[in-house]
Amino acid sequence: MIKPINKDRMSLAQISKPATPDDSQVVIDLLDTLNDHKEDCVGMAANMIGVHKQIIAVTVGVVNVPMINPKITSKANSYSVKEGCLSLSGERETTRYKNIEVTFLDQNFKQHTQKFNGFIAEIIQHEIDHFDGILI
Repeated sequence: MIKPINKDRMSLAQISKPATPDDSQVVIDLLDTLNDHKEDCVGMAANMIGVHKQIIAVTVGVVNVPMINPKITSKANSYSVKEGCLSLSGERETTRYKNIEVTFLDQNFKQHTQKFNGFIAEIIQHEIDHFDGILI
């Protein structure tokens, strides 16, 4: 189900909790909502639809990939970049890493470890920041 985008800064600043299999509907809602915003959004964290769970969805090519309880296990090659967020107006400067490795659970709660680089790595870092209430 497509959910409204959360723009409440107090809500977005809350810490997200690890997701469990009971949160499967949140994954579906997040994917539906990201797909609905495909013209202006390439990644989304669950708190952007009002759910404080560690779930993100990232557009990789033409596919939206959900990541449950993702953790960045390594990062290299920092750079500065300006980013925007669907939940906030404008752009802000931040530091990102060109190369990251992430462990996460897929929609079936099977664990994966994968390396990402470039723009996809940037999106993942931005969305994971939402878990800690970091707003860009």
